[in-house]
Amino acid sequence: MSEEMNPAPEEPIGEEEQTPLEQFIFHQRRGLEEFGKAMESLLPPQFKEHTQAAGNEFATGFRVLIDAAIDEIKKASEMEDHDGSGEAEHEAQARANLSADEEDDEGGGAGNKGGKIRVELDD
Repeated sequence: MSEEMNPAPEEPIGEEEQTPLEQFIFHQRRGLEEFGKAMESLLPPQFKEHTQAAGNEFATGFRVLIDAAIDEIKKASEMEDHDGSGEAEHEAQARANLSADEEDDEGGGAGNKGGKIRVELDD
């Protein structure tokens, strides 16, 4: 088994002009790249293939789950829209009652019976 030496890390051009933090980040990045290559060389080639396939299946599973959730939300929204027509009529009636009550309140203090409030309950 022959050992292959990696070439010396490329020094950034104008390293003297870089701040110590920039030099640190450069060398850390290079170190991580080399570590990744070392780990990759330890694993068999099929490992990468199976890992990619597993990741794809995982993502596909989530797509199916999210698509199903979207469909259920659309169904619920459509059902709410169909039920909403009666609700719009109810809101219009409530507004009419409110405006009638406001007119009664403005109509005069003598007819006002102590500031009573009328409440309608749904059956």
